[in-house]
Amino acid sequence: MLIKKRVPLHYIINKIKFDVIYVLIIGLVTHYLTTKYKASIPIVPIAIPAFIGTAISVILAFKLNQSYDRWWEARKIWGSIVNDSRSLVLQLQAFVSKDNLNEIKAISFRHIAWCFSLGQSLRGLNPTENLEKFISKKDLEAIEKHDNKPLALLQLNALQVAELNKQKSLGTFEFIQINDTLVRFSNEMGMAERIKNTVFPVTYRQFLHFFIYIFVVTLSIALGDIESYFELPLLLTLSMAFFLLEKSATHLQDPFMNRPTDTAMTSIARTIEINIKQLLEEKEIPKPLPQKSFYSL
Repeated sequence: MLIKKRVPLHYIINKIKFDVIYVLIIGLVTHYLTTKYKASIPIVPIAIPAFIGTAISVILAFKLNQSYDRWWEARKIWGSIVNDSRSLVLQLQAFVSKDNLNEIKAISFRHIAWCFSLGQSLRGLNPTENLEKFISKKDLEAIEKHDNKPLALLQLNALQVAELNKQKSLGTFEFIQINDTLVRFSNEMGMAERIKNTVFPVTYRQFLHFFIYIFVVTLSIALGDIESYFELPLLLTLSMAFFLLEKSATHLQDPFMNRPTDTAMTSIARTIEINIKQLLEEKEIPKPLPQKSFYSL
């Protein structure tokens, strides 16, 4: 997730470098043709590229709005996970018999593993990486059989909570309360997976790029009387603005793609780990993850 620091210029340029090269080539070719075949090419009023630019702005505004909605929904999901994670440990400590402190710790640590595993899974990375710090070798072997590792961890916690209820270490009403919290984790995981697996219509990007190139061509023809050393920088500047906004929207629409613009799932999972270990009065409390130069993981 981007933070309140200046984004490096090389990061910005790197995102649109190929688009800028295409615009430069199109501008040079159009300028050459309009110069050589000036009598054959009709005059294009400046109102035409202005109209196309307005249409591009409308489409961009729509895409930016929809993309930010997806990103913000992802952030709200992980905000809910933070709140419910704290609630889970508080419920375990309040409801489960004090003779079962080891079970409380096992469920809590397994939930920390679930948070990290879910973030890794959504990013397409190894969902069992570094989980040995939180769960037993038996648990690791149990979840290896599952395709959805976070779901398998949730199942283990649900089964252990049910076992505490059978042993009368957890009352029926209290069991229902904790089970509701576990169900919310399942719902939140499903909502995040829905965003991950629902592809934003690719036609928006194709249409935008098509219209931007048409805009460049028509503007170049409309500015045919201007020298190339004035015309080309103007074409590049205007097109770069459009491409940067489009690229920003494209990155926001996929908040789980392991980019700087992602939801900071690893940092959030570390915050949950710190909160839970402090509630359990653990001695070794990790530090928050250090931020990168302009984003957090």
